Amino acid sequence: MRLLVLGGTEFVGRAVVEAALGRGWEVTVFHRGRHGAPPGVRTLLGDRTAPDGLVALDEDPGEWDAVVDTWSAAPRAVRDAARLLRDRAGRYVYVSSCSVYEWAPPAGYTERAPVVGGASADAGGTDYARDKRGGELAAVDAFGADRSVLVRAGLILGPYENVGRLPWWLNRMARGGPVLAPGPRELPLQYVDVRDLADWILGAAERGLSGPYNLISPQGHATTGELLEACAEVTGGGAELRWTAPEVILAAGIEPWTQLPVWVPPGSDLHDALHSADVSRAVAAGLRCRPAGETVADTWRWLQEIGGSAPQRPDRTGKGLDPEVEARVLASTGGV
Repeated sequence: MRLLVLGGTEFVGRAVVEAALGRGWEVTVFHRGRHGAPPGVRTLLGDRTAPDGLVALDEDPGEWDAVVDTWSAAPRAVRDAARLLRDRAGRYVYVSSCSVYEWAPPAGYTERAPVVGGASADAGGTDYARDKRGGELAAVDAFGADRSVLVRAGLILGPYENVGRLPWWLNRMARGGPVLAPGPRELPLQYVDVRDLADWILGAAERGLSGPYNLISPQGHATTGELLEACAEVTGGGAELRWTAPEVILAAGIEPWTQLPVWVPPGSDLHDALHSADVSRAVAAGLRCRPAGETVADTWRWLQEIGGSAPQRPDRTGKGLDPEVEARVLASTGGV
């Protein structure tokens, strides 16, 4: 298989590239040159946001069996690339998001749930949900519904993470001491290891799949307790998890998802949207999810290899809880 990855040097794109190389595929990476591409790929340089930014791709004679695109800003960048490639590639896999669904999707929502309005393939940057939906429209417009795959990912964790969720928890556990652990411990989570996402994407390209897929683990693949306890164990065991009721956390003004990454309170619209999707379509199409402990251990190993500080995308907000706020809440509950 011949694969073109638009991006391919960070997190999801890099995982796709490494998985494809592992399968013996011929891989071309088109990127801006800000980060090094994995060894073994052919590189084309260009900036999709700049005038004539696709020249290197346009002048290259290559043809590909599939294109993987992870773009998450202005949809017109997807539009321009997809139009350029529609006669040179067999399939366009666009890594979208479950954020494209109209808020708030009910628990158990499928790929048939209503999507946000006001999105356009021709738009400049708007907001994340409409940008991703506009990217979907651009891919389908250029390649048609039968040659495009819309990968509606949810929470993505694993090595190379540049959003700051699992790395923050790992570094917090490594500091040790009492840790504010958001309850309930048995709260089910949905996420996907970036390498399982990459494997599914490549399988979809090989099998000629098309259409939208919710791409996260089945609900209950892991719980909050399993994830955080794995973080505590792999970092040395010095952390003491102090499980705290959701109402206490919310009353303290702590923001779910951002200040306590991954966690959202049960029974909320956020939990239904982020941890309650129906993923049976993706599972039937080959999605396999590795244990939470493996994701945590491999992410910790990678984090140590790079000195403990994970890269951070400039277009994403910072994650994590201020130590003083954590200590204050723990003290108020007798947790310190």
